[in-house]
Amino acid sequence: MFTDLAQKLDGILSKLRNRGKISEKDIEETAREVRRALLEADVNFRVVKDFVARVKERALSEDVIKSFTPAQQIVKVVHEELTGLLGGDSIPFRLKGSQTDVMVVGLQGSGKTTFVAKLGLFLKKQGRKPLLVGLDVYRPAAMDQLEILGKQIDIPVSRGRANESNVKEIYERAQAHARELMCDTRILDTAGRLHIDEEMMGELTDLKKRSKPEEILLVIDSMTGQEAVNVAKAFQERLAITGTVLTKLDGDARGGAALSVTAVTGTKIRFASVGERLGDLELFHADRMAGRILGMGDMLSLIEKAQDGIDGERAQDLEKRLREQTFTLSDFLEELKRLKKMGPLDDILKLVPGFSKAAMKGFKLDEGQFSEVEAIINSMTLEERLHPQLIDGSRRKRIANGSGTRVQAVNRLLKQFQEMKKMMKMFGKNKKMKLPFAPF
Repeated sequence: MFTDLAQKLDGILSKLRNRGKISEKDIEETAREVRRALLEADVNFRVVKDFVARVKERALSEDVIKSFTPAQQIVKVVHEELTGLLGGDSIPFRLKGSQTDVMVVGLQGSGKTTFVAKLGLFLKKQGRKPLLVGLDVYRPAAMDQLEILGKQIDIPVSRGRANESNVKEIYERAQAHARELMCDTRILDTAGRLHIDEEMMGELTDLKKRSKPEEILLVIDSMTGQEAVNVAKAFQERLAITGTVLTKLDGDARGGAALSVTAVTGTKIRFASVGERLGDLELFHADRMAGRILGMGDMLSLIEKAQDGIDGERAQDLEKRLREQTFTLSDFLEELKRLKKMGPLDDILKLVPGFSKAAMKGFKLDEGQFSEVEAIINSMTLEERLHPQLIDGSRRKRIANGSGTRVQAVNRLLKQFQEMKKMMKMFGKNKKMKLPFAPF
């Protein structure tokens, strides 16, 4: 989402890195370029004005100008101010009540219903037992959608009956349903509109009084730009929301909403929806997002993605196999599937420091190659996966035909696998050398 802004800021700050000394004129010029980049990214103009003023004031201090590394100091200042702009320290999302409600609000089309399911899965992983509650009586498809999503993640759903319009009765049934199923959290998918109106706000206010939710989360479509900020401000004034959620952060919007909403509303961004899959939900960390924008990567998020896909016992077993040279093509296939679950590979690489800079422009991984590798290994017998040295010319032809590929592709995979095993053998000789958590 922040690709264009990241490239522009990287270009601006790179000019400073090439200079041993930095003058006030350099800082003035940098401030103007940063202001232009943020405005082009659709950041609220008042927010931009205050942000640039703070950066300029800190950059002009003697501690920065007269330091041995003034360019690095300015990058540090910009990173810290971006972190503050995005909300500063993050707030852990931990519900305290044993029978609690989380009220999810937002305009129609913001991704609210999908987020309700994503949040349910997130809380389920935390050990809670959620119930998804469909209260959108104006868009019947919303309840159907919620029910489908609930089945996908094995979380129960309580919803209204056909043509039922009494939200109070639906909510009261959901309370009884939660007690019956021993669910400790009700996630309320409320009704939205295409725009803010008094009727909608009145209904939400009534529901808030009745449910007394522990959290009220406003879902904002990142693609809507500055209008998202106006929406957040209106909901905050009427409902006193406890946080915002940014959806469609994997899109190509300019990012102004994310950089403006906290400063304008005074509420923190709690979650970021970073993909279409129900597991593509991240706690929002302002410092990490600032690092991504400035091309510093986000290794912590990358590590969390990896840890989420592999448990400790599996990691130890994998390391043992690699050291003892018993790693097989079956293991290779399993690790490949795990890597694919982490998300699109180009998105994963953007979390690595350096990859999110302008050098990534036009760079696109061919994920079709991974599907090809998967098809080739699936076309092998179990014996061939365990002992690839048995794969002679005739077997290679059979595997190529079975996978819809050519013999050259089979040869390439076998060669790459052998090269990887040679590399891991070097790790195995040095017991003090820590193996990577996975062969990818």
